[in-house]
Amino acid sequence: MKRVLSLAYGFIAYGIFVPTLLYAICFIGNIVVPKTIDSGRQEGLLSAAAINAVLLVLFAAQHSIMARKGFKRMWTQIVPKHLERPTYVLAASLMLILLLWQWRSIPDVVWELQEPAATVLATTFWLGWVLLFSSTFLINHFELFGIQQAWGYFRGKQYARPKFRTPALYRIVRHPLYLGFVIAFWSAPRMSLGHLIFSIACTGYILLGIYFEERDLIAEHGDAYRSYREQVPMLLPLPKSAKQKPAPSPVAAGVNES
Repeated sequence: MKRVLSLAYGFIAYGIFVPTLLYAICFIGNIVVPKTIDSGRQEGLLSAAAINAVLLVLFAAQHSIMARKGFKRMWTQIVPKHLERPTYVLAASLMLILLLWQWRSIPDVVWELQEPAATVLATTFWLGWVLLFSSTFLINHFELFGIQQAWGYFRGKQYARPKFRTPALYRIVRHPLYLGFVIAFWSAPRMSLGHLIFSIACTGYILLGIYFEERDLIAEHGDAYRSYREQVPMLLPLPKSAKQKPAPSPVAAGVNES
């Protein structure tokens, strides 16, 4: 029964995450959904900015704290290890729901592009999300979102951390998943002040998150990750200098996106 309940919990967490993320995509892109980043409840500029800042800080804090190894060591004294990741995913989904629900729009227009630039940014918006989802499958989508851990426990298998490796896109940039987010956040043919604040805050958080994540990866993988970091750019696929060595073999290094 414990195995069945654990598996159900993993699927419930994933089942809440997927529609929440899909709604968030439409929310950011001002597409279809009832409330978007530029619609819904409006307040004075200072009040709206303060509320949105609190929401963004809460969202970032949950992600950062629960992703850290020290917290995980403490947390897994309470929550079984195979449910640590599903719990993280569920908590992240609930924080995202709170942000989407309580977000205050600031619709003042910062820029509004005409064709063909508008079409270019509308296209890169979707390409950013394609890059993000593709990256999750390259590093094991179901392990990243907790399904593999719950499934392994259901089958009575001991969970083992994935090996350090750099498949496909991870040989071009170290964090293609985060790059997908950044592209999507900034691909706005019509950029409102509220959307601009959101994009700046989220991009800043991503850069901060990369710093802490890479610190954890160096602690876990040592010289292998240091070498990888020296040879592969962080987000922008810049051309290699003549002195740089080729990126590590796909079976020699790896990434753990929080």
